[in-house]
Amino acid sequence: MNKGELVDEIAKKAEVTKKQADAVLSAALEAIMDAVASGDKVTLVGFGSFEPRERQAREGRNPKTGDKMKIPETTVPAFSAGKSFKELVAERNGK
Repeated sequence: MNKGELVDEIAKKAEVTKKQADAVLSAALEAIMDAVASGDKVTLVGFGSFEPRERQAREGRNPKTGDKMKIPETTVPAFSAGKSFKELVAERNGK
């Protein structure tokens, strides 16, 4: 499912126009990205949480040449699925 299909589904379930659904989805995603980029954790009970995580510096290899290279430490966004979300996915996949 891409963003357009998600907007269509939101519009249908919430009984709003596609334009309104797109505006709300875009605003929600932007708010989550801004919060995580600022170092905050965003928790949506039952769905999951978004948070920044530190990735330590490590040694890697250039895939073209095979030469060793140092990869600097960085902060990356991370998502952890909530209990209800995990259970729903497992249930619908027969596990």
